[in-house]
Amino acid sequence: MREAPTPLHQHTPHAVPEIGQVLELLEIAWERGRDTLGTAPLSAAQTRVMYIIEREPGVNLSTLGRRLSAAAPSITRLCDRLQAAGFLRRTPRPEDRREIQLELTESGMAHLHHIRRRREQALHQAMSHMTPDAQHALVTGLDALCNAVSTPGQGIVLEESA
Repeated sequence: MREAPTPLHQHTPHAVPEIGQVLELLEIAWERGRDTLGTAPLSAAQTRVMYIIEREPGVNLSTLGRRLSAAAPSITRLCDRLQAAGFLRRTPRPEDRREIQLELTESGMAHLHHIRRRREQALHQAMSHMTPDAQHALVTGLDALCNAVSTPGQGIVLEESA
């Protein structure tokens, strides 16, 4: 019988053997799901832009750049491609016509809905093979991980190896 691993929080950052296992499992899941969970015909970066615009309708290019930690030319190119695909609309902000706001078109919203529906189906199918305890542990762990990486001021710091 396999011994249960020690919880990650009981290790120091340099002595966490499960981290390698978690990374490997995430890579395997990503590779297996690439076709089913992909964002074609858009890139992952373009899809991320669409998610941000969906959450913040009317966001401008500079705010979008800050959200993505990306330079203005990169953001402009991403938005140019999304607009050419018919997923994004740029309009002058009513309060200040010099500022451009970004909104998803109906086609853009439909594309995001399609991606979510495929991903939800795939995740539901995978999780149906897990016990209720394992499902709960997964949700709890992912929630904690999301909170850890999204807490303001708690950015990920990579240490130099000696």
